[in-house]
Amino acid sequence: MQAAVARRFERLSMMPRLTSTLFALILGLSAALPAAAQERSFTFALRGGLAVTPEYPGSDNYEPGPDIGFTFGSLSWGRLNVGQGIGNAPATGLSFRGAFRFIGERESSDYPELAGLNDIDATVELGFGAIYRERNWQAFGEVRKGIGGHDGFTGTLGANLVFRPTERFTLLAGPRVSFGDSDYASTYFGVSAAEAAASQFGQFNAGGGALGAGVEVQGTYRINDRWAVEGAVSYEKLLNDAADSPITAIGSEDQWRMRLGLSRTFNLRF
Repeated sequence: MQAAVARRFERLSMMPRLTSTLFALILGLSAALPAAAQERSFTFALRGGLAVTPEYPGSDNYEPGPDIGFTFGSLSWGRLNVGQGIGNAPATGLSFRGAFRFIGERESSDYPELAGLNDIDATVELGFGAIYRERNWQAFGEVRKGIGGHDGFTGTLGANLVFRPTERFTLLAGPRVSFGDSDYASTYFGVSAAEAAASQFGQFNAGGGALGAGVEVQGTYRINDRWAVEGAVSYEKLLNDAADSPITAIGSEDQWRMRLGLSRTFNLRF
């Protein structure tokens, strides 16, 4: 137990160093690029902050950890112009964007109830998405590929109502449905024969499909053109094999997540 607590504090202590390193690297790259280069530019935002999430998918216990986010703004390269930038009121209609998600590691030594299960490394999911916007609502879908702990595909379908109480504050709220293929599902919710022999769980072959549905509320307050405060609260009900997994049976199908962070916009010209 003490080792698990120490590991959680270690993860939290890494967040400021990781965020500052990313910011310093990008600022250094910006300074190194020729000032005269104006024809090509890439605008994006990085977010760093604190999140409270389930200890692992299907858990009924929660732990604090780092919140890391990436938002695509725009890309200009000759005649190619994609995106609306960061902080601007987006144009209506169909557009495309990047997709990013981070899933922390799962080590059985941290959680006694998981003794005998294989450890899972931290995962970065990268992909792309499409979004259709009107002034007061939007609908989107995205697909991501896992790198690290799992190498499967995941995705999200969702919609939002859009509220703008002030020029600086934007509030989004709407439903979400999450998907994962069999590689993703078996990594986090499956129990192999070898794991069943070494743990308290029976063998379980987790298949892909719709694995969760819920709702999310997001808020963004723009301090200025470069900095913003971002926060979100979400609830997800696990579905199908994610809900039927013996790992979830000793935890909970109800998954809450909260995050609060500071976002910095970068505009690289090259």
